Amino acid sequence: MGNQEYTTALDNFFKKVKIEAEKLNNKNQPVKVNATDGLFEKELKKIIDLHLPLTELNESYNFKTNSKAGGFNSVDFIESKLNTLIREKIGNDGYHYKNPLQAHITYIKKYAFKYLTELHEKLKFSGTITSSFDVLKNAVDDRLLDLDPEIAEQLMLAFKSVSSRNKEEWSHALTTCRRLLESLADKLYPANDLVIGKRTFKQSQFVNRLWQFMNDSIESESNRDLAQTHVNFLGSWLEKTNKLTNKGVHDDVSQLEATKAVFHLYLMLADLLDYLDPSATKQSTKPQIAKASLDELEALLNVRRDVAKAIVIARVKYNGLTLEQLKEVKGVGPKTLVTAQEVFEFN
Repeated sequence: MGNQEYTTALDNFFKKVKIEAEKLNNKNQPVKVNATDGLFEKELKKIIDLHLPLTELNESYNFKTNSKAGGFNSVDFIESKLNTLIREKIGNDGYHYKNPLQAHITYIKKYAFKYLTELHEKLKFSGTITSSFDVLKNAVDDRLLDLDPEIAEQLMLAFKSVSSRNKEEWSHALTTCRRLLESLADKLYPANDLVIGKRTFKQSQFVNRLWQFMNDSIESESNRDLAQTHVNFLGSWLEKTNKLTNKGVHDDVSQLEATKAVFHLYLMLADLLDYLDPSATKQSTKPQIAKASLDELEALLNVRRDVAKAIVIARVKYNGLTLEQLKEVKGVGPKTLVTAQEVFEFN
C-alpha cells in the first residue's frame, strides 16, 4: 500500500541489485541473489524480518523499479494516475503509462487476493482452546478437506456449535453429524442394490455403507479378523451418534452429549480416513467457476469489474457455466478464455 517501512526495505535491496546488474554489463543476464554469501545479507534480512515473501521479489522488482508503472507509490496514487489516463483517453502523461500502470494494479490485486486467501484459511474456525485434541482435529480436518471441502466444513461447523452457549446450537451440531455421515457414505460407498452377508446398502443405510467401505479398504488377510472387530466397533459408535442425532431433532440435548458425539465422530473419522486410498482424495485444486465470487473472477481472470459482473449474470442464466457459454459473455476475449481454463474448473 506504499508503507515506507516496506518500500524502503525493498528500495534498498533493489538498488543493490541494480548495482550488481551494472557490473555484469549485460541487462539480459540475471543477478543471482544468494542470501548466504553476504552480498545481500543485510538487505534480505530486513525484508525477511518484515515478512515480505522472497518468492515475490522477481515480479515486484519489475514493477517497483519501473517509474512508468508507478514505482513505489501507493495503490491510491497508481489507481488515480491510471483513471486519469483512461478518462482523458491518452496512453501516458509523459511520466506514467497506462499499460504498465494497469499491469501493476493487476499484480497488486493478485498478490493481495493470494495473501488474504491464505490468511483466511489460517484464521477461519479458529478461536478454540489449543489442546492435545487439536492435533487430532487438525489432522482429520486436513484429510477431509482433501477428500471433500463441503464435508470438512460440516465437521468444523459441528465442532464450533458444541462450543456455543446456545442450546439450539448443540442440537444443530448433532444434526450436522448425521448429515456429515450421510455425505461421507455417499462419497466413499454410494448406495447400491448389493446384498453382502444379509447387509444391504440403500440410500438411508449410510452406516452399512461406511462399514462396507472399511471392509473393502483393508486388504491384508492377516488383519482381517482384527479389521472386522474394528469395523464393528466403529459401527457401534455410528449407531450411538445416530441415536443422539435423532434425539437432537426431537428433544433437548445437553452440551456434554453433543460434545461427546462430535469427539467420537472425530475419533472414528481419524481411523476411517487412515484406510482411505490416497488416490481417492486426488481432486482438482482449481476452484469451480460456478462458485467463484465476484472478486475471485475479477482477480483471477484479470478482467474489469463490469466483465466479472456479466460472467455472474451469465452463470445465473445458465445455472452454471461452460467454456462455450463463457465465450459468449461480452468482454471475454481469447486471452481471458485461456486464463479461465488454467485457473477454473467448468461444469
